[in-house]
Amino acid sequence: MTYVIAQPCVDVKDKACVDECPVDCIYEGKRMLYIHPDECVDCGACEPVCPPEAIFYEDDTPEEWKEYYDANVKFFDDLGSPGGAARMGEIDKDHPIIAALPPQNQD
Repeated sequence: MTYVIAQPCVDVKDKACVDECPVDCIYEGKRMLYIHPDECVDCGACEPVCPPEAIFYEDDTPEEWKEYYDANVKFFDDLGSPGGAARMGEIDKDHPIIAALPPQNQD
């Protein structure tokens, strides 16, 4: 099991979760952040500090955002396990589900 970043993060990328993550497993794509499922230690430190409330434990992800589990996992298909997000910086891509979304309004 792992944590999942879902739709409320798209076009927000607050990064408070990145600062809280003790294992540096939250990577930055072009439009949202992604949790590496193999690097996450399921500590839950990221969830309560996420201002847009976009982080969910895998089993608790709302039905409307279930596809974001696959988006978080498949984002790393060609990256493998880099072993830490800090040295990667922003990765110049997003999962196709996220890339296809219209710009999200920030109210």
